[in-house]
Amino acid sequence: MRVFVTGATGWIGSAVVPELISAGHEVVGLSRSDAGAQRLTEAGAQVVRGDLGDLDILEVAAADADGVVHLAFIHDFTRFAVSLRVELSVLSTFVEALEGSGRPLLFASGIPSLGDGTVATERDHTSANPRIELETQTLDAVNQGVGAVATRFAPTVHGVGDHGFIAHLTAVAAKHGVSAYVGDGENRWPAVHRSDVARMIGLALEKAPAGTVCQAVGEQGIATRTIADAIGRSLGVPTASVTAEQMTERAGFIGTMFGADLPASSTLTQEILGWTPVGPTLIEDIDAGAYTGLSAST
Repeated sequence: MRVFVTGATGWIGSAVVPELISAGHEVVGLSRSDAGAQRLTEAGAQVVRGDLGDLDILEVAAADADGVVHLAFIHDFTRFAVSLRVELSVLSTFVEALEGSGRPLLFASGIPSLGDGTVATERDHTSANPRIELETQTLDAVNQGVGAVATRFAPTVHGVGDHGFIAHLTAVAAKHGVSAYVGDGENRWPAVHRSDVARMIGLALEKAPAGTVCQAVGEQGIATRTIADAIGRSLGVPTASVTAEQMTERAGFIGTMFGADLPASSTLTQEILGWTPVGPTLIEDIDAGAYTGLSAST
């Protein structure tokens, strides 16, 4: 299968590309830079130069592919409305390019935040997260003959090289000399190892029926105090409870999220795809030094 991948040089995409190639697929990756293009070439992929604003380029690349894996997203939380408008334009472009073909369109989404302690499953679609609204709209493209499949990622996709939420919380803990959590720290945070996400996407591309929602979740919910304790151990600093306001002041939007209860499961995804998460746990990665530059694992 010839697969066009956006976000091909990103944290998740750089694991997905070799996974697809090893499965025998021909991968074409989108790259904005010479350095990214070189990394894709070295990985064995072809390159299309452009970014998410180049809708004509995206349309041609999608139309020329047997399937699309859309992983790119503008993660600028200070201009989130702009990011969503760009995402809507990109998804609409892919739907138009694939309309009537039945070819797969896998696209990244987020875990629903249900807000009442309920474990979010693949069947849940109600959320304050506006990306879920885009997800619902795009899944409706199955009625236009598009093999749309939503791939929802746990808020932490961890491993050596992760510069996301846990890396930010680690940096904040180092700055303040204390690893903080909100309240009693019993609110839960789902996570998954990057290698498990790459395998899930490869399986979803080949097996997921049109209209499927897949959740890349390896651990349903780790108590945030447990995470804070691990970060503290890795840095050699104490752990302490703070208020939600203090956490947001220290860590911004990520601090706000760290105070939420976000349990999620991947039971249905595992059943549909025959996928089992086997990578290291988040605490194992933190303890191994993945976020303090001490780990040699991937």
